[in-house]
Amino acid sequence: MKNFFNFDELGTNYRREIIGGLTTFLSMAYILVVNPLTLSLESVPDLPADMRMDAGAVFVATALAAAVGSLFMGLIAKYPIGLAPGMGLNAFFAYTVILTYGIPWQTALTGVLFSGIIFIILSLTGLREMIINAIPAQLKFAVGAGIGLFIAFLGFQNAGIIANNDATLTGIGDLSQPATLLAIFGLILTVGLMVLNVKGAIFFGMLITAVVGMIFKVVPIPDGVIGSIPDVSPTFGAAFQPLMNDPASLMTIQFLVVVLTFLFVDFFDTAGTLIAVAQKAGLMKGDKLPRAGKALLADSLATVTGAIFGTSTTTSYVESTAGVAAGARTGFAAVVTGVLFLISLLFYPLLSVITSAVTAPALIIVGVLMVSALGHIEWNRFEIAVPAFLTVIMMPLGYSIATGIAVGFIFYPITMILAGRRKEIHPIMYALFLIFVAYFVFVQGR
Repeated sequence: MKNFFNFDELGTNYRREIIGGLTTFLSMAYILVVNPLTLSLESVPDLPADMRMDAGAVFVATALAAAVGSLFMGLIAKYPIGLAPGMGLNAFFAYTVILTYGIPWQTALTGVLFSGIIFIILSLTGLREMIINAIPAQLKFAVGAGIGLFIAFLGFQNAGIIANNDATLTGIGDLSQPATLLAIFGLILTVGLMVLNVKGAIFFGMLITAVVGMIFKVVPIPDGVIGSIPDVSPTFGAAFQPLMNDPASLMTIQFLVVVLTFLFVDFFDTAGTLIAVAQKAGLMKGDKLPRAGKALLADSLATVTGAIFGTSTTTSYVESTAGVAAGARTGFAAVVTGVLFLISLLFYPLLSVITSAVTAPALIIVGVLMVSALGHIEWNRFEIAVPAFLTVIMMPLGYSIATGIAVGFIFYPITMILAGRRKEIHPIMYALFLIFVAYFVFVQGR
């Protein structure tokens, strides 16, 4: 096992990988609760029952998709990256596709399935890997730093430290709230452990924070340990129903937009996450991502698997950087994460202790670690500084990794041409420029 995952070459061991995989799982575990609530549209009252997905079935589908996806990533690509149904994509699935477009959730799952199949084809042809390797090193550093700011912003938001402000969009939240105070305690604790160079500081910070939260009744004490596994049959295989019963429903502009949106966001969210995690783990070779094709294939297979089980697009999770910060360097950590998602099917009651107050400090700390990539960017060259800065800033402001990548990649060829550095632009970057412009005009502009 050690030889298969190259432990000695990467300077790691079982303890670091297990702690890293467990940390990644704990950082991602919220999706097991959030995804069923989102796809079942629990927040929308008086909705017809046939428009809602079964929450119990979605929970099982979420756990299975995350388990299979993480195992694919660990065994095929050997990267310490966990996968699960993506936040943002699940909201698009529920609130845009189902509520706004009025598309049945079964047809929406078909859209996810189609996007995953297209991903597989692109991955097998090597086109996805070619695109990622064509991205300039300066923009890759910007992507990594931007994701750091984005997940730090998520951490502050989840903690309640940053909250909505009608006058200024965002502002300081109510710091007297118990959950916010617990998150602040967790942040201070984790910072202290990091400064003291404690191995697995992020994981132990979350563990101690959860225990303290239970002591002060901020984090709920589980009612039990083992619960029954819900029935997955309401969603399993539902993606095939429109193909067999109503193929005409797939021949519309709206359905095409759905497929292309899933395709676009997952493609570049995954690309950004792979680059960020590989940089943080020290796995990049030059400015290229080793085994990128295998990682992208694993991600594609996970999307298809998730659609069959009955959930929205499964994608690589940027929270995996928390596991990397805790010591993970190989695919063994992803295998650990996948196994834990399988086990979570039995221990659903215990998930109640994984609250946003517990995970928020980890996200903030990882954000701090990731923005170090800013130091590698040539800020003295304005033609590089502009697209790099826009890539970084638009991720948290646009609340989307893909949006930050799109804006930065649109400006890159413009500034490089004006600076007389046309020959340094890879032809693929021109194609991406056109694709991103079209995306903003025809998809985001709708």
